[in-house]
Amino acid sequence: MSGGMSGGMSGGMSGPTVTAALRHAVATLRAAGVPDAVGDARRLMADALGIAPVRLTLVETGPLPEAAAVRFGVAVTARAARQPVAQILGRRAFWGREFRVTRDVLDPRPETETLVAAALARPFSRVLDLGTGSGCILLTLLAERPAARGTGTDVSATALAVAADNATRLGLAGRARWLLGDWFGALPQREGGFDLIVSNPPYIAAAEMATLAPEVRLWEPALALSPGGDGLQAYRAIAAGAAARLSPGGVLLLEIGPTQAAAVAALLAAGGLETAPPLPDLDGRPRVLAARRA
Repeated sequence: MSGGMSGGMSGGMSGPTVTAALRHAVATLRAAGVPDAVGDARRLMADALGIAPVRLTLVETGPLPEAAAVRFGVAVTARAARQPVAQILGRRAFWGREFRVTRDVLDPRPETETLVAAALARPFSRVLDLGTGSGCILLTLLAERPAARGTGTDVSATALAVAADNATRLGLAGRARWLLGDWFGALPQREGGFDLIVSNPPYIAAAEMATLAPEVRLWEPALALSPGGDGLQAYRAIAAGAAARLSPGGVLLLEIGPTQAAAVAALLAAGGLETAPPLPDLDGRPRVLAARRA
């Protein structure tokens, strides 16, 4: 694949047009089973050219510069191997901001914005994000609430490095703290008083991992996708420790899988928390559970 792509695009400004290169890339991606071959090829081409995707139509009939052709060929080869576009580009838009993403963190998903919206509907000044990954949830909340401060924990040091980099890029490093460790185990022993705790923990059952799209199964960190077993292990740990870390009246918000609401609510109740009915995502599936200290 790479030979055909680079060979057909190495002629400098006398090489193929942008349209011809796009047509070749779309065929390659379709053959690899990529769901949105046209959209992905156009995003990768815009990035290779260093322009916004909406400007692509202005240059489509023109020649493809050699340096851009090389970048595009590498990107198409990666996408044909089912690497997610966000990883290839190194960034993902989330709640109107751009976050750096790598193979060490979960790719921020639109359904997680349901959790952000639920959090922003409440007052908070101290927020804790468990399993922060790229930091997209915590940093979005801090950016939207300039007086708030936050802590992000993660068991992955490389994920925390990505989160810290995102904080710096967004001008939020002074209000965010990053702690290495498993769930509440990352915090100093007696630290509490958080008026908001949020988490999008790994929740895919071990038996479901094989059914995931290649982009997820092959390229995203397994640790961030599944805790193994029935997929509820992270919720057990969070439910057991949340009440001691929340301030009076504090709220816990959890992203859940669409079939997990009843099981997670039962775990939260056993941990001394009162739950509300789950909040739906844009597709109408149960996506976020809110709970308070009873």
